[in-house]
Amino acid sequence: MKTEIEKIVSDAIAACDPEENVYRIVSARTYDLPPVVISIGKAAAAQARGAARALNGRFKKGVIVTKYGHADNPPAGFEIIEAGHPVPDENSERGAEAALNAVNDLSAQDAVLLLVSGGGSALFEKSAVPLARLRAITDEMLRKGCEIAEINAVRKKLSLVKGGRFAAACAPARVENLLLSDVLGDPPEIIASGPGVQDDTPDGFAAAVAERYGLSITDGERALLLAPAPRIENAGEPVFTGNLSILLTAAKKSAEALGYETRIVNDALTGEARDRAREFCGFLIEEQKKHPQKKRAYIMGGETTVTVRGSGKGGRNQEFALAAAKYLDGTDGVTVFAVGSDGTDGPTLNAGGFADGATAERIRAGGRSVDAYLAENDSAAALALCDSLIVTGPTGTNVNDLYMGLLGPTRSQDRE
Repeated sequence: MKTEIEKIVSDAIAACDPEENVYRIVSARTYDLPPVVISIGKAAAAQARGAARALNGRFKKGVIVTKYGHADNPPAGFEIIEAGHPVPDENSERGAEAALNAVNDLSAQDAVLLLVSGGGSALFEKSAVPLARLRAITDEMLRKGCEIAEINAVRKKLSLVKGGRFAAACAPARVENLLLSDVLGDPPEIIASGPGVQDDTPDGFAAAVAERYGLSITDGERALLLAPAPRIENAGEPVFTGNLSILLTAAKKSAEALGYETRIVNDALTGEARDRAREFCGFLIEEQKKHPQKKRAYIMGGETTVTVRGSGKGGRNQEFALAAAKYLDGTDGVTVFAVGSDGTDGPTLNAGGFADGATAERIRAGGRSVDAYLAENDSAAALALCDSLIVTGPTGTNVNDLYMGLLGPTRSQDRE
């Protein structure tokens, strides 16, 4: 079973490889002039490598803006800026300035390849107010309980690159948005705060947020919040180099190749990891009763959360798997696994974990119960006891998490 899990995980993650997908997409396009390539986000280096390969190194200018330590194996000819995440810093502004300089004075015959991945909101910033003020306003919104949509609306208005403003700076050149999505539902205007697409936030919304929460802003800042978003007419429909849909579809195809009847049952999973694990296991146990002799796989995707109360180590996917061990205890023919597509889960080097009906007993044999480990949020240690961790190493992509239930013949049926 572990071999099958590793095969499904490997196939699903490979389908969202940003370098290979950018290479495939760009290779199918032609350009009158060598394009400008701007790549921002945590996967910026990988996406830029794909573009450089597809263009055979023929591009007008290239800029990579990524997180500190993420500029691995960058292609030749690119200016590389590593910047702050999750809080923008001075290098975030340096990166945006480099990108703006690269698209200055382009013609209508030029094209800008804008390669975007998660983390771009912080990594790529040219503030319309002093950076210290942007940080102070953001901190105030967080303290006063603003929702993430409200925070993003305000930050877009205070930026010279977010909310389509970078695309506007590229005009009259056309902008081609290639997006690696880590946001459920793939809203282009949310991914990295939408530097290359139209911002459809209603006029006046950001100013209303400031009024509602009593934000301490100046008259000049209020004027920026009231300013309409630029109309973006030089950008086509975004193309996704990876997203949750691609991940789940590839997992389905891989499971089917292994002989499973397969169904995607949820592509927007959220909520507390152990609660979602309980519900999923209950569903799988009932499905197993209906067709105990068939190989079937049920797939979910999304991103759960963990309320941390203990001092152990783990992450949302390992906690999901450990909670599944509790709810599958003593059952037969049901296996559950959860894995992060980026290859990391919480403050560990594990991507996730798996559990079946015997996992809880193996953990108890080590001297502690599943509940004891859950109370300490110590899922990594518990799953390590029974060789139930999934370790992929860094994958170079990030398109949310994969959850699967694999149903097969029970051990008694195997013996028959």
